[in-house]
Amino acid sequence: MKIIVDENMPYGLEAFSTLGDVVAMPGRRISAAAVADADILAIRSITNVNAALLEGSKVRFVGTATIGEDHVDKAYLEAHGVGFSSAPGCNANSVGQYITGALLELAAAHGFRLRDMRLGIVGVGNVGSRVRAKASAMGMECVLNDPPLQRQTGDAIYRPLDDTLDCDIVTVHVPLAKEGADATYHLVDEAFVRRMKPGSILINSARGAVADGAAVKRALSDGHLRACVLDVWEGEPVVELELLKQVFIGTPHIAGYSFDGKVNGTRQIYEAACAFLGVAPAWDPSPLLPAPECPEVRVDGASVDPEDALREAVRSVYDIRNDDQAMRGLFGVSEAERGAFFDTLRKNYPRRREFFNTRAVITPKNPGLKAMFSGVGFRCEA
Repeated sequence: MKIIVDENMPYGLEAFSTLGDVVAMPGRRISAAAVADADILAIRSITNVNAALLEGSKVRFVGTATIGEDHVDKAYLEAHGVGFSSAPGCNANSVGQYITGALLELAAAHGFRLRDMRLGIVGVGNVGSRVRAKASAMGMECVLNDPPLQRQTGDAIYRPLDDTLDCDIVTVHVPLAKEGADATYHLVDEAFVRRMKPGSILINSARGAVADGAAVKRALSDGHLRACVLDVWEGEPVVELELLKQVFIGTPHIAGYSFDGKVNGTRQIYEAACAFLGVAPAWDPSPLLPAPECPEVRVDGASVDPEDALREAVRSVYDIRNDDQAMRGLFGVSEAERGAFFDTLRKNYPRRREFFNTRAVITPKNPGLKAMFSGVGFRCEA
């Protein structure tokens, strides 16, 4: 059995070699010729799976180690009897921690406290729900918008979009859908941005095409938006430099790129492939995980402001400013090289561990500080 695996998938070789012969290759180079004699395809979000890729191939199962599925033509797979699995929730905690870092840096740079801010969350699934939990732990009031969940549950906690747009900060966590009642292509358009509270802040770590970059640029230029954080870009891997110049933080689609999240994705689609083939999983990533680079942070329990203490701890584990600085290297390369530069940032992304790998030692004991640190994901001593 031949299996093609995106080389950027941690432990992909180790996992899928228990099932057959594995060929690892860059995701953007997975072509129709490459998959013609393959049985299983294990990818990430940069590989488009459709008739052009699979027609005439032997592929029987496709797994994407991502939450998003917009790069996969699922209707084609179903029509041709090809098994499919994504990895829902695999990197949701990673994205939640990215948003945590972004919020803390926004507060420091713009002179406000998160506990005084209202956060509008558009999309409250695997990712949005984790963002809500972490933001709430930092004292933020969260206003939720999710039409599908509102219809399914009837829960009044899900508010109309305009209620969300009246918040100080709006963060978007929706899948990319171009059609249907809940289409999200250019959801963040001119009308959306202008309905946002004047002087508010926009964060998009969902998909690039969820936001109309031109509308965001105009709102930043005329001051309607105070700031913007973008991890995703329309036209990736080519990024519009004028938009990058204007955002407060710009990163190369790595919000979900924690090492733990990526390993979760590998595990989930490996186990799905095993289920498809009717075999018992024979690979466990646990013994392979490296020790965390930052196993412990020591926190002053008498801190004047807990948010400042949390910011320093978060920077010790994941400093989002480093990702922004790396992204701005795009300004130093030629137009022809920008796409490759963007992909290289993703391929060579530094190993980033999630907060649960780090113990927070708070002395003297401070129950409020402990609750905040635990709420965003750190392990705290009893």
